[in-house]
Amino acid sequence: MKISRLLVLTALALSLIFLTTPLAAQENQTTPTAITQNQTTPGAGNADATKIAQNSPLIQSAYEFLIQQAKQVQTASYRNATLDAISNSKTCITHRAGVTDSQKQVILQQLVQEGLVDPADGNTFPGGLIAGIFPPVLEDGSPCPKLPQPFFAAPGSSNNSHHAYPGGLPVHEAFNNLSGLSFATNYRLIYGQSRSDGLPVINPSNHKNKNSDIYLSDDLLSTAPIWHDWAKPIVFQWNADGTEFQELNFGGNGKTDNYGAAGDSRTGGHHIIGLAEAMKRGLSPELVITQASAHSAPTLGNEYKVVNWLRAAAILAQIDPVDQGYLFVDNQKRLRLPPVRKLGSLDLTATKSSQTNLLAEYALHNLSDADFVLTIPAITIDQEILSAIAPQFGYNPADTATYIKKFRNPVLSYLSAERLLIIYGNNGLEGVIDEISKLSHKKII
Repeated sequence: MKISRLLVLTALALSLIFLTTPLAAQENQTTPTAITQNQTTPGAGNADATKIAQNSPLIQSAYEFLIQQAKQVQTASYRNATLDAISNSKTCITHRAGVTDSQKQVILQQLVQEGLVDPADGNTFPGGLIAGIFPPVLEDGSPCPKLPQPFFAAPGSSNNSHHAYPGGLPVHEAFNNLSGLSFATNYRLIYGQSRSDGLPVINPSNHKNKNSDIYLSDDLLSTAPIWHDWAKPIVFQWNADGTEFQELNFGGNGKTDNYGAAGDSRTGGHHIIGLAEAMKRGLSPELVITQASAHSAPTLGNEYKVVNWLRAAAILAQIDPVDQGYLFVDNQKRLRLPPVRKLGSLDLTATKSSQTNLLAEYALHNLSDADFVLTIPAITIDQEILSAIAPQFGYNPADTATYIKKFRNPVLSYLSAERLLIIYGNNGLEGVIDEISKLSHKKII
């Protein structure tokens, strides 16, 4: 549809009046509206978000894709646990089973004592540190606590960050799943092909044939992204006004996290909570460490971050990470990543303490989780655009709750921020309006 230059200018002017909150490009930034909400009980907006995600073809196709990918995993323990975690509506949050309020306090104190949470962060977090480390769930403290919303209804990240709309999680995970498998394929084609005399060559034309001289686990690269973000339905719940819960960053004190030296290993709580669940379910060290590498590969001096996340997760899961094989103690009495597979053939950490027991899958999973470099700006730019054109569809951005719940969230859940960003770059505001008009014609908005 065509719109006049005057109409566009008018819409842009209205957006400047109606916008009351600056957009943030930081992944864990939240809006003032979300910060004031209660985060000690399940989100009052969870049901509304579930309805949007349940009716979106984009969200449901991404969710079904993840289920089908999980069904193809060859390792039975990975396959069964992953399918239960994402497709069983009554799946148990095992690391929270039977955990009482008094036990939560003990666990919190252990995290503080071991330098894995900054006590000062509780002063600004809704509900304090307990609410951030133990977000509210259904049937809390029972033998089988439940997710507060379906996996498919959760966003991919916090307010104003990547995939921040109902159902953004399965869309984000579908992309990461394909990215990890694609990285593995590319490594096989470039580093794992040989000619007839056995000498390596690259063979990009062999992309349909997985025969390779090198082994990379598709099972790890398919399931690790799902497990990495599995806890987002717990952490990123929905407020009544359509905004999201705030997320607590922990896994370090932010000051001396590098084995007592300067370092900051704090990260989004979903990352550590998901690791705790994978540990409690007894998933293998290979999978759990691959999962833990999403927010930082344990390379280039960053092993301490992954180690601290595993330490924190083990405390939440109430297990010994060394006994269970998730960490080991080196000859300097430091906790390090263990030598899985054949990594122990030479004790790299003994010959040079800066060396890391590294599987290629750790780094490949980290690369597959890096779509935020485009998807965060997609959200922040799209929100400016949506606010500018909302009046043409009958919505006033100053009426925050109605605007978010009835316009912003459905538009992004049905169309995706990434699609709209690309359309805007090629076709401008007219292209975006045409796209959103599809939803208007179907009475979705």
